[in-house]
Order: sequence, then C-alpha cells, then structure tokens
Amino acid sequence: MCVFEGRSSVECQTLDTNPRAITEAHHRFLLSGADVITTATYQASVQGFVTHLGMSAERARELLMSGVHLAREAVKKFGSGNTGPLVAGSIGSYGAYLHDTSEYTGTFAEKMTVEELKDWHRPQVEGLLAAGADLLAFETIPSIKEAKAVVELLAEFPDSSAWLSFSCKDEKHISDGSTFAEAVEVASRSAQLLAVGVNCCSPTVVEPLLDSASSQLSPDTSWVVYPNSGWEYDSEQGWQAGGESSIWIPELSCRWVKQGAALIGGCCCISPAEIAELRKVLKGATTGRP
Repeated sequence: MCVFEGRSSVECQTLDTNPRAITEAHHRFLLSGADVITTATYQASVQGFVTHLGMSAERARELLMSGVHLAREAVKKFGSGNTGPLVAGSIGSYGAYLHDTSEYTGTFAEKMTVEELKDWHRPQVEGLLAAGADLLAFETIPSIKEAKAVVELLAEFPDSSAWLSFSCKDEKHISDGSTFAEAVEVASRSAQLLAVGVNCCSPTVVEPLLDSASSQLSPDTSWVVYPNSGWEYDSEQGWQAGGESSIWIPELSCRWVKQGAALIGGCCCISPAEIAELRKVLKGATTGRP
C-alpha cells in the first residue's frame, strides 16, 4: 500500500520563479508519510512554456525536467536513501494545457486525432523519463481517445511504467461520457500501466466507480485513487466548500483497499495534514490497530 502527496497547487511557472517553494512542498508531504511524490509538472508542457512564457524549446525541456530534479532533491534531503519514496512524473491531460478546465469535459478530443494527442504528450514523457522519474503519472484524463493515445505512446518507451487516472463526472462515467468500465478496458491493454483509476473527483463516487469496472481491471493492475476534498470548483471563485466537504478520504480509504487500491492519495485542496491522517488510518487498517 502506497500513500502519496496531494497534487501540488503550486503553479508550473513556479518551476522557473520559485523552485524552493516546490521542494518545501514536497518535503512537507514526505514528513506526512507519503511513499510517492508527484512532480509539480501537471500543467507543464514544452509547448506551453514556449507559447505562454516565450521560452526556447530547449529551455522549456530543461524547465520541465527540473520538476523531477526538485522532487529528487526533496527525497534526498528527507534522508531516505535509495529505498526511499518514489518520484512520479506528473503529466496532465491536453485539456490542462489549454487552461480552460476541459480536462473535466474532454471536449478538445472531439477535434483531435490519437496521433495528435500522442505528439503533444511525447515531449513530456521524454523529458520526465530523461530526468530520472521512477514512473509516470498521467492525470485527470477525461476521454477514451486520450487514454488510447497514452497507451500507444507508452509502447514507444518500453522500459517505462506508469499509472493512468481518469476524471469522472458521476458514479459510472468519465468526463467525456464514456463508461468508466470502457476506459479501464482501454487502459488495461498496456502491461506498462501499474495502476488505473480516478483523481480529482468527489470521494463519494470512488467506490461505485471502481465497482462498475472491476471486471475490466487486469489481474496485474491495481487501482490508483486520489480524489479531491469533495469541494466544488467555481471558475470565478475557485474551490468552494460543498455538502461533501466533511467526507474526507481516510473515512473511505479502507473500502478502496478492499476493492484493490494499492495507491491512495489526494488531489486538489488536500494538505500534508490530511495525508498524515490517511497514513495513520491505513496503517491501522493493515496492522489491525486503531
């Protein structure tokens, strides 16, 4: 069982302007008991840095790779040696690059081919692996088409491993309207995917989502689960506390373990303190102690 840090809320531009803030954020999650830390590259892309920050392609690649180097620095300072926490290279959906919240709808995929999506993801995969990420984390994938692109692209890097997590709109469907079962079936075609699952959804929909696709999960693949806090996102006001805000991951995590989840963490609005509580609950569940 692995517990990992909440997805960083630090903007990707911080890689360039304040890298120390990133290492400090990683360190706080490590102190809270995270077994895996994800790089602060969710919205980072070579194309994005070139387009929005006016960088050369070479500098953009270096900045992307720095996300792994900063995570490695945090692990080294934590003092865990070669057997310490893993570094997962975070790769967001193409929709995250657009900065229009379409990673929660998947509408962009309607006008793109699988090959175009592969071409966009490839520089991020190349850079993060070259920088030494232990594995890749394809996050908040909203569409079947983008999942197919990820599966095909991974085959170009046969020595790599990854997890793939979908954004979902209800208890049975990912964001583009396809069933979660269909999405898991597509992801399970790749032996390089160590885990498949969901992120940045309400904690309350996780259990029914996993149940709906249990027959599609490969025997060699585990679930990865990291919902948000249960709050709702408003495009003008940001994250707002909702009716589910008191239903937090530790209260439900033991059910997910029984369903086969091997990676459990948190996404938006999840702090190191909450990861520490998750660590405590899961430790008690596996040892039989409170």
